[in-house]
Amino acid sequence: MFNSLSDRLTATFKNLRGKGRLSEADVDATVREIRRALLDADVAVPVVREFTAKIRERALGAEVNEALNPAQQIVKIVNEELVAILGGETRRINLAKNPPTVIMLAGLQGAGKTTLAGKLSKWLKGQGHSPLLVAADLQRPNAVKQLQVNGERAGVPVFAPHPGVSSEFESATGDPVAVAMAGLAEAKSKLHDVVIVDTAGRLGIDAELMKQAADIRAAINPDEVLFVIDAMIGQDAVNTAQAFNEGVNFTGVVLTKLDGDARGGAALSVASITGKPVMFASTGESLDDFELFHPDRMASRILDMGDVLTLIEQAEKNWDKGEAERMAQKFADQEDFTLDDFLAQMQQIRKMGSMKKMLMMMPGAAGMRQQLENFDEREIDRVEAIVRSMTPHERVAPKIINGSRRARIARGSGVHVSEVNGLLERFGQAQKMMKKLAQGGGIPGMPGVAGPGGFKSARKGKQAPKKKARSGNPAKAAAELKAAQEKASAPAVPTGAAFGAGAEDFDPTSLNLPKGFEKFLGK
Repeated sequence: MFNSLSDRLTATFKNLRGKGRLSEADVDATVREIRRALLDADVAVPVVREFTAKIRERALGAEVNEALNPAQQIVKIVNEELVAILGGETRRINLAKNPPTVIMLAGLQGAGKTTLAGKLSKWLKGQGHSPLLVAADLQRPNAVKQLQVNGERAGVPVFAPHPGVSSEFESATGDPVAVAMAGLAEAKSKLHDVVIVDTAGRLGIDAELMKQAADIRAAINPDEVLFVIDAMIGQDAVNTAQAFNEGVNFTGVVLTKLDGDARGGAALSVASITGKPVMFASTGESLDDFELFHPDRMASRILDMGDVLTLIEQAEKNWDKGEAERMAQKFADQEDFTLDDFLAQMQQIRKMGSMKKMLMMMPGAAGMRQQLENFDEREIDRVEAIVRSMTPHERVAPKIINGSRRARIARGSGVHVSEVNGLLERFGQAQKMMKKLAQGGGIPGMPGVAGPGGFKSARKGKQAPKKKARSGNPAKAAAELKAAQEKASAPAVPTGAAFGAGAEDFDPTSLNLPKGFEKFLGK
């Protein structure tokens, strides 16, 4: 969504690097480029004027003149001002003291209210709540049916006493205000702690729409009124938001279709113009593509500084803790990283969602945008098919995979032999890196970055003995295991002398020792 704005701002800041002091002309040129970037991103003109004026005032002030790195200080100022116009702080739902908490959705038709109702209900259910969806949109064709389908997918009950209309040629007969009030009564009787009321929208702002929304608000007295707006709407977002704010006095904003290729100016305009915070963001078509809106993290994404916190939260939510602990223990014990482990890690990553979205959250991802756009998500499926086409022994000992085995694996997974060769080569490199990290040698190519504690022995401060790699030949591997067991069961060699003699056979008088040294030998 913010690719264009991010690229323009990043290019602007590059021109400031290497300058020990910024002149007024440098600041003016930077502010001018920022103004152009925001206008190109469809940010409202009043917001652009206020934003650039604050940046110029602070950039010419003492905080930049006294900074050791003026370029970084300018980036810091822009980041802080972006956070401010995006709402400043993360705004969460105000839950009612006496349940249920009533949430009303309002917005234009096509903004994605019904889909968002399903996403919000699933998100609240994951937070430990018991939501109920109320179908009060009785005018859009099949709106009630769509909400019922979304509720079923989210595992949330839907209260729909009226079927609504099924065709644009039908006239609405139900009373949405009565449906909303009945839904609230249903939630109280069934002990639901959150009620989400989906209301009707229009293709444009009109008096009938506003009156109906205002009547519903007055009837159910919601704790939150969320204005759902399409992030691709552009400059018209400000006019629409102001009209709804006057009509229903919404308490928060939800941005939908943030995964689109629009310029994203609505996100920077609505919160600043209306003074109402952006609370949630919809980032895809799946019911799971829904997240709490963090102004500071969104500003970091726009400035190509990444969003590592969101990435960590997704990993904590989707990663299997048992699997993570198993891998950590295996890593600490310096056991071989096998293709089975590789497959398990791939499956854990897939639970987190799109690889492109995750990689774009990394700092500096804008420089790799072209490569990320060309990345084929189906590559993960092909890799998984290749590994699953191997035998259990081949996954543990990939060195035995010769030419005929590679051809068989390629046929079984439906890929070319070259793809099998490429996977095995990359896996070999990953295996070497894992071994080097476990031994405390650091990451190859990154000096000064040691492994996590080196996994040293805590008692003697020595490195744990390196385990001998298992042979790829089953017969040879069995022979090696038998030899190791025989060696472990062999009697220990007596200690006390270099040639294995016992301590009782040792005569200290045979040595030419200084006078009085015998007392140290225990004789």
